[in-house]
This record gives sequence, C-alpha cells and structure tokens, in this order.
Amino acid sequence: MLLPEVVSRSLLSLRNEGGADDPVFASRKGDHLTERAVYGMVKRAAAKVGINEAVSPHWLRHAHGSHAIDRGATLPEVQATLGHANVSTTSGYLHARPDTSRAACASTRECFFD
Repeated sequence: MLLPEVVSRSLLSLRNEGGADDPVFASRKGDHLTERAVYGMVKRAAAKVGINEAVSPHWLRHAHGSHAIDRGATLPEVQATLGHANVSTTSGYLHARPDTSRAACASTRECFFD
C-alpha cells in the first residue's frame, strides 16, 4: 500500500456514498479530472503564489521524489511511492545537491542530472 491506511480511508471518505470507480477528486460535472484540468489547476495555483517556473504535476512528482531522497528515504521506498517498475528509473532522482559539483559527480558517477 502506497498510502498509510488512515490517509487512504480519509481520501476515500471524500467520495461520500460514491462507488469504487467514482473519483476522489471530481470535476465540476462530477466526472474524473482530465490530465489537462489537473495541469491547469497546478499552473493557476503556482501563479497565485508567485511561482513562475515551468511547474506541472510531473514537476511536483519529481519534487516529491527528490525531497524524499534528500530526507533519507531509500531508493526502493521512493520507487514504490512513484510506482517505478525499475529502480534505475528512480535513480534519476539522485541529481546533484547544491554543495556537489558536476565535475565531482561526473568523475564518481554517483550523481545523476535531469
């Protein structure tokens, strides 16, 4: 299970009496959210708080993976939360830290860059 049971139950309770296939977060019409709708929500929320970078839902996903590793999560843990089939995909989140130079990473091959 990727989410703690208490979180999963809380999210699913947002559906009220909805069925197993009903969305937790629905569109205004009650349908599933489209990728485009979610992208628009993220862009608008970022603009509202002054984030002018190229933000996207995938950017948030990448931030989660990177921050989890920065805070001590193991690659297999991050792999599980991101749903990567292969840990080599997850290893891409081991990019350079601010105090690590590209040259040092390149020579040791211990860092990966986006």
